[in-house]
Amino acid sequence: MDFLKLETRGHTALVTISNPPANTWTEQSLGELHSLVAELNANRDIYALVITGEGEKFFSAGADLKLFADGDKAVAVTMARRFGQAFEALSGFRGVSIAAINGYAMGGGLEVALACDIRLAESQAQMALPEATVGLLPCAGGTQNITALVGEGWAKRMILCGERIGAEQALRIGLVEEVVEPGSVVDHALALAEKVGKQSPVAVSACKTLIQSGRTMPRSQALGLERELFVDLFDSEDQTEGVQAFLDKRPAQWKNR
Repeated sequence: MDFLKLETRGHTALVTISNPPANTWTEQSLGELHSLVAELNANRDIYALVITGEGEKFFSAGADLKLFADGDKAVAVTMARRFGQAFEALSGFRGVSIAAINGYAMGGGLEVALACDIRLAESQAQMALPEATVGLLPCAGGTQNITALVGEGWAKRMILCGERIGAEQALRIGLVEEVVEPGSVVDHALALAEKVGKQSPVAVSACKTLIQSGRTMPRSQALGLERELFVDLFDSEDQTEGVQAFLDKRPAQWKNR
């Protein structure tokens, strides 16, 4: 990969966006993310994914606006499709995804964080969805994901008014789950990911499916699915191991199947 760096820390994949100076997204880097998530889904030893930006200033500044300077609709179609494929794949990752926001997260840079399950931010981080300022709109899930997280009012302030917010404000409105000291967000994210490793990855995947189903599924239907997936867990080796480990008063040895 040319634009993403991958490290494995136990059962966690640490992914670093590496396209200096602002870690912008390109057609190639979006394709790399899409392929990487597929590879991690197939790797049963990976339970969590942490994504961060290279350097101290930017998590990601989103797309490079030079791509859209000549108004070529074919480029717009391609990039919109690539953004959608990559970030929807990230949202559908079977494990737990954590955005470690270490600086500016703008436009598509914030949208990749919105596609994650959990967001941690360093205190100096700034977040915005400023696409309408340049005659565009968030096309990688931004309009939908931010509304689900913070409600319609703040989604409209950030998208329609172009309002940029800092980490503490993001914490107050529920855009991020934790604010940490500068330079420490990756360590905090990895520590949180380590907690994921103590959970059954099969159960975590089922729970994530149920939590996210609430975005589109009626509650009555989701409750039925909850019971169905609970019973399905009894077909897994992890269910047997988890209960037996508890009774034996020992740590469970997950097999992710």
